[in-house]
Amino acid sequence: MVTSDDVTIAQIPTFVILLLLLVSPLVVVIERQSRDSMSLEASSYERIHLTDDTEALDKTYTGAEAEKVYLKYDHVVPSEGDPGPSNHNRESWLPGAENLNLLQAMGTIDFWLLFLAMACGMGSGLATVNNISQVGGSLGYTSVQTSTLVSLWSIWNFLGRFGAGYVSDFFLRLRGYPRPLFIAITLGTMSVGHAVIASGLPGSLYAGSVVVGVCYGSQWSLMPTITSEIFGITHMGTIFNTVAVASPIGSYILSVRVVGYIYDLEASGESTCTGTHCFMLSFLIMMCVTIFGSASSLALYYRTRRFYRQVVFETLRSVTAP
Repeated sequence: MVTSDDVTIAQIPTFVILLLLLVSPLVVVIERQSRDSMSLEASSYERIHLTDDTEALDKTYTGAEAEKVYLKYDHVVPSEGDPGPSNHNRESWLPGAENLNLLQAMGTIDFWLLFLAMACGMGSGLATVNNISQVGGSLGYTSVQTSTLVSLWSIWNFLGRFGAGYVSDFFLRLRGYPRPLFIAITLGTMSVGHAVIASGLPGSLYAGSVVVGVCYGSQWSLMPTITSEIFGITHMGTIFNTVAVASPIGSYILSVRVVGYIYDLEASGESTCTGTHCFMLSFLIMMCVTIFGSASSLALYYRTRRFYRQVVFETLRSVTAP
């Protein structure tokens, strides 16, 4: 007779193998980034450290002064004979680009704050859509209704991606609001969506899935842009895809180890579970997780607010000025 303990033990090697396959591309990436680091050290560019001068940080720069401050944040000073940024090649000196490679980015607190926020936001969003049919069945929804909810998820996802990108661009250009602030707002809103689903009230699954879906799509719009602004565009693709690994990691933990595990406990050995108790605790946990992710985003906002205001905002103004 095969017991549940035997099944669990047998699943451990499978999980380890799948996890190794998931992170195996990072080996190639890290090796490549190591080579890039060596080549950068041998280049003709001189490395400098970010200034800790509070008087310089509190000063607002405009025009050419913003470009000089940007060079400090970029950590790269052009060698003699290099004309630096000019009007005809300004696109190559986009604001905020420290142009870090993957290893350098992973050595910063900002990278892990962003990674943690994405694991909480994207992970809880995927856990919701992965289990929405199961939740609907517990509440007495028909298969047609749950299928409709899953189909509508794509629409809410798109609206979140489009809306968050537009809104963050608008407020960044208008007042210099850092984009990490909008991740904190969307994760805080997502926690409300999880709380609505956990309530089990009539129509709560529809309303909650709309909120969670829109906020989930927002993460995929904001995260790549923040990655390029904070870490630079030279290795943006590599860093972006590494941060995106947070999505399947968060999804596995929340979907399998939280929602699935609690559902099986509440089912008490039955194949199905009926009632709000089947998922209420799971979504309350995900509510707390997204609140924690929002706090991580606020920490990232606090760390980058001066940089966005003095460099990104001022350079955008100088670029768009008539």
